[in-house]
Amino acid sequence: MSKSKLRVLAQADQAVCCSPMVREPLGEGDAIDLARMFKALSDPVRLRLLSLIASHEGGEACVCDLTGPFDVSQPTISHHLKVLREAGLVGSERRATWVYYWVLPTALARLSSLLQTSDAPTEVGAR
Repeated sequence: MSKSKLRVLAQADQAVCCSPMVREPLGEGDAIDLARMFKALSDPVRLRLLSLIASHEGGEACVCDLTGPFDVSQPTISHHLKVLREAGLVGSERRATWVYYWVLPTALARLSSLLQTSDAPTEVGAR
């Protein structure tokens, strides 16, 4: 079985954890995990990296493709990628001399489901 098939199976086993906050309060464990994800995304460089990876053709990006758009050093990019990986937002795999990254859809689904509202208006500023 190829590594890409193993990766897909591992992602399928992860369940979306959370009901929307408007329905029920978060448990302590979920709050800790989700806070780690939100903290990782609170940095503009990491948010842009996640976006670059997610929108990259084929759904994954080589680290060599991620350093150009930023005004920071390669070690800084590596640090930000490590934070995203440790927060459970991206997966990675070394292939020869390069590391490839992909967004973990279940992580984004967790964040998305937590922030959903029931039938509330979607307009900015609406109550």
